[in-house]
Amino acid sequence: MKILIIEDEKELRETLVESLEKELYVVETAATYDSADEKISIYDYDCILLDIMLPDGSGLNLLTKLKELGKSENVIIISAKNSLEDKVSGLGLGADDYLTKPFHIAELNARIKAVFRRKNLKGTNSIQIGNIALDLDERLFKVDDNIIHLNRKEFDILKYFLLNKNRLVRKTVLAEHVWGDNIDEADNFDFIYYQLKNLRKKLLESKATITIESIYGVGYKLVEV
Repeated sequence: MKILIIEDEKELRETLVESLEKELYVVETAATYDSADEKISIYDYDCILLDIMLPDGSGLNLLTKLKELGKSENVIIISAKNSLEDKVSGLGLGADDYLTKPFHIAELNARIKAVFRRKNLKGTNSIQIGNIALDLDERLFKVDDNIIHLNRKEFDILKYFLLNKNRLVRKTVLAEHVWGDNIDEADNFDFIYYQLKNLRKKLLESKATITIESIYGVGYKLVEV
């Protein structure tokens, strides 16, 4: 899961990054309105943690832009302001949840998972297609009820493809989602090729009823077989 933290308070931002990375999320940050505006315009995220009080602008204006882009349904507002007016405004602009500072990291993590389930999994915590099942909470991959070991990146790649079944997935989009926005600095995408090669081998050997096809020169697509 790829998360963007929009928070100007350095200590809180670093605490959130450390905690969420322990949950094996890909985490990006923005400390200002302008940097956040740039990121939400270019990249997609599974969840956005948004502070509405930024030094150079209002988070509610960012939320308005996210709504215009059709990306506001996965936003959790995190704010020191506990006024009813702010909550109504934020939720009215499409935010999924509102959490008042200070809060427990465990509660935030539970709300992030709830946002992801509502947005992508219709309230469940697993993805099932054919004879395979991917348990997102336990990070388990099963084929015919047999557990197949996947490393962290293989699991994240498979999850992304399952959530985008039958859709063309470009290499750059896959890299950004699984490895983070700084992937722009990479010289090539050989690391994706090797992870995909190993994942495909495991799918074939386990007789999974899905496969990841190469679309020459463009990207990949997960299909049932």
